[in-house]
Amino acid sequence: MNIPSATEAPTTTSGGGGGGILVISAIVAALGSLLFGFDTAVISGTTDALRQVFGLNDNLLGFTVSSALIGTMVGSLSVGRPADWWGRRPVLAMLAVLFVLSAVGCALAWNWYALLFFRWLGGVAVGGASVVCPMYITEIAPAKRRGLLVAVSQLNIVVGVLAAYLSNYLVSRVVGAEHPNTWRWMFGIMTFPAVAFLLTVMMIPESPRWLVKKGRRKQAEAVLVRFGHESPVEEAGEIEESLKAEMSGTHQRLFQRKYMKPLLLACMIGAFNQLDGINAVIYYTADIFRMAGADRASSLMQSVVIGVFNLVITIGAMAIIDRVGRKALLLVGSVTFFFSHVLAAWVFATHAQGWVVIVALIGIVGSHAYSQGAVVWVIINELLPNAVRASGSALACFLIWVLCAGVSWSFPVVAKNSGAYAFGFFAAMMVLQFFMVWAFLPETKGVSLEELQKRLGVKD
Repeated sequence: MNIPSATEAPTTTSGGGGGGILVISAIVAALGSLLFGFDTAVISGTTDALRQVFGLNDNLLGFTVSSALIGTMVGSLSVGRPADWWGRRPVLAMLAVLFVLSAVGCALAWNWYALLFFRWLGGVAVGGASVVCPMYITEIAPAKRRGLLVAVSQLNIVVGVLAAYLSNYLVSRVVGAEHPNTWRWMFGIMTFPAVAFLLTVMMIPESPRWLVKKGRRKQAEAVLVRFGHESPVEEAGEIEESLKAEMSGTHQRLFQRKYMKPLLLACMIGAFNQLDGINAVIYYTADIFRMAGADRASSLMQSVVIGVFNLVITIGAMAIIDRVGRKALLLVGSVTFFFSHVLAAWVFATHAQGWVVIVALIGIVGSHAYSQGAVVWVIINELLPNAVRASGSALACFLIWVLCAGVSWSFPVVAKNSGAYAFGFFAAMMVLQFFMVWAFLPETKGVSLEELQKRLGVKD
């Protein structure tokens, strides 16, 4: 891979190409999102074995699944300042190291406490990746391609989820579903993409907006030229202008009145990203199918079907997000989410089995894939101003992971008593999302980050 250095001076005042470098950089950064998805979903194939090996009840199993999510809170909340101090690229490399350590550690875990620690460490990496990967892509992408390119991050999350489901199924077939070390192989497979991420991430250029923020405008212009931006010198000037007030002592403080509107909107979208119930399905897909009467091998295969459908719908969403817009996808998604959750609640209330279970879960996963899944990482970073994007995104992602931990920890306990209550709650949340998005969220498609800052009333 031959990606030019960010330190070379630009040779032209307008972008001429750069599409290949731009896409490669987005894909490499999005490998962190692939690991995010893989780490999130791989546990779904191990839950039954973990119950037996470590003698876990429902509460302890929920805590074991949530241990990674406790790490995501730490990672998402603490990664903002390092990303501002050292740059987006070095922080991505550090996260890659954590992914490698987590994968190896979980595979070799010698007791339950060791497993909890390495799952937690992987969670730190996931939390950091959820902030920095989409933020980096948002900052390198031209406005007209931003939705598509940031959606690459979501696509890789979905690819990671599917890869985890598929590898779990293949490991169970090759090693044996009942083999005592099958769960170790399921965790250990993640070492390979984690090493690939580590080897490639230092080869991509630094974010041009971070370079301007650090007073390195010429380098930023060079990066913008190579990424194919139409007016790199003018754009660098706009970025510099939007950051001028940052030289004052108070501008970088996140909790100021002028930042409240974009911050509250970002947190609103982040909260509904978990209250739509997607991770109750992703983390416990195999368990849900087993609750519906499938055996262990069949439940893993059906999880793969869900993962494939998730990928197909995500690709479709990527194709239309820059044309249809973010707000429309969220509104339509709220409606299909509602009916899917109602169907899932009926399945649990009546103990129905067979195809209706798959339809309900596909409805939930598909609704997330084309709405919240496609939109969340794009719009959070679009809404937040340049000066506080890292810290604001960290806060929004921290909220996401707090709610994710609550959902994943409580779901097996609630579902054991009545899954209908859990899915009924998620359906109600999607009604609330519809009206909140309709009333308060602006459309952001095709607008430069600096112009969005002005439209949201953030002035220097």
